[in-house]
Amino acid sequence: MRCFSIAVMLLSIILTSCNSGDKKVVDIIPQPQQLEIGSGSFALSGKLTINYRDDQSIIDLADYFTKLVKTNFDLDFVKSDNDYTENTLNIFYLGDISMYGEEGYKLIIDEKGIKIFAATDKGLFYGLQSLYQLMLTNKTESGIIVLPELEITDDAMFKYRGMHLDVGRHMFPVEFIKKYIDLLALYKFNNFHWHLTEDQGWRIEIKKYPKLTEIGAFRKQTLVGHGGKTPYVYDGKPYGGYYTQNEIKEIVEYAAERKINIIPEIEMPGHSLAALAAYPELACKPDSFEVAQRWGVFKDIYCTKEENFKFLEDVLTEVMELFPSEYIHIGGDEAPKDRWKECDVCQATIKREGLKDEHELQSYFIQRIEKFLNDNGRQIIGWDEILEGGLAPNATIMSWRGTDGGIAAAKQNHYAIMTPGSHCYFDHYQADPKNEPLAIGGYTNLEKVYSYNPIPDTLTRQEGRYILGTQANVWTEYMKTPEHVEYMVLPRMAALSEVCWTYPIHKDWNSFQNRIKEHFKIYKELDYNYCDHPFVVETEK
Repeated sequence: MRCFSIAVMLLSIILTSCNSGDKKVVDIIPQPQQLEIGSGSFALSGKLTINYRDDQSIIDLADYFTKLVKTNFDLDFVKSDNDYTENTLNIFYLGDISMYGEEGYKLIIDEKGIKIFAATDKGLFYGLQSLYQLMLTNKTESGIIVLPELEITDDAMFKYRGMHLDVGRHMFPVEFIKKYIDLLALYKFNNFHWHLTEDQGWRIEIKKYPKLTEIGAFRKQTLVGHGGKTPYVYDGKPYGGYYTQNEIKEIVEYAAERKINIIPEIEMPGHSLAALAAYPELACKPDSFEVAQRWGVFKDIYCTKEENFKFLEDVLTEVMELFPSEYIHIGGDEAPKDRWKECDVCQATIKREGLKDEHELQSYFIQRIEKFLNDNGRQIIGWDEILEGGLAPNATIMSWRGTDGGIAAAKQNHYAIMTPGSHCYFDHYQADPKNEPLAIGGYTNLEKVYSYNPIPDTLTRQEGRYILGTQANVWTEYMKTPEHVEYMVLPRMAALSEVCWTYPIHKDWNSFQNRIKEHFKIYKELDYNYCDHPFVVETEK
């Protein structure tokens, strides 16, 4: 085997052996694939020296890790260009993916120091995240970090490991979006699905269509209480906002530094009331539309006239200029066909294209958008409703109404990402509802999330290869603040990270329960709100 190794970053700290009574527990989440714990321990304190060769990806990692560690630990930093020495943290950049995998790494802590090996910068990044977790969970009250002697060999089970956030119903500041991305990085997620447009608000600046944010980003008031209860009561307070293109570029860059791809979602043909309020001519029958003030599904959706495809292509062109993601999410869910049935233009399209019904018209709509994105080097993801009427040729399905959509896609040799409401909807209650903040409903506790297996038993081994991974969805009808979002995702996000990353043979619920309790210390250290009673089971009604 030919490989090249460059000692690129050195951490010079006081590394002293500790006595045998010190803690030798490894509280890493997600659980590594292979872990061996030795008998020794080392204490870290003092001065941090970072040494690296002139490789830009390693320089970026060194700068990132320096800032990350300096924020939470009382350590001085010195940069140097020295070569490898003992009693340091040494990162070896090896080009053999067959040994480590594209996202894999080896982490060794022994009497000679700390070493991380990987084939790519992603692998090195995930190795550093494991080390960072160890530092956070093994810090003494005096500030000394006591690390166990160990050897970890690790790699991800699934290619796609995602977290979603809806900013249409409620919007959150740029700084919180970054804080949310930091959580994803901590738990080795690699995709952030950013739900940017909704009936209740359009949140992305599109320069060619300024009314999308001038009008579509703001609603007159917001529903109070649960959306399933009438009569409706509103708060009487205007609400809204949006992300400028400069802010989006900043967030995309921030995520990329943390090896996270951002997948933007522009909803179509449904969930488009905010856009129709801005440009009524996009509807089948122009009217004085308003940005939605309550939650739910609305009948007015994009018409299938040619001018609308031009509008959507213009929007997606600006979106593609902002997001380098291979995937663009186009929604496709919950699009009532009532207006299409009444629309002369839509009925003429059905007749002209030889379509059977409005479901096939939606398939035609999605395929038009897919062709445009494919022609521009991108791929589409859509919710499982885009299966209805015929699946677009290259589409990836995000299966949310259970697992049937993902199964159907895989059997058609299409990729699927599993996001079933039964296990992956973090807007559901996570403990006894009578003692929890208002939520949409449902009950998905920590153990249920942890128990999820994204590959259905009904798929063959070959078909199972089309399941790219899984994702949790965070719909924010009832989450008005960053603190509430944090509470709803933590600690369930940690459980899903182990579903995404760790092979089932290495998963253990009892072990996870012990490790997650230690991660509560991390949440406090990093100032995240969280549910501190995730093991309490809902009482009988």
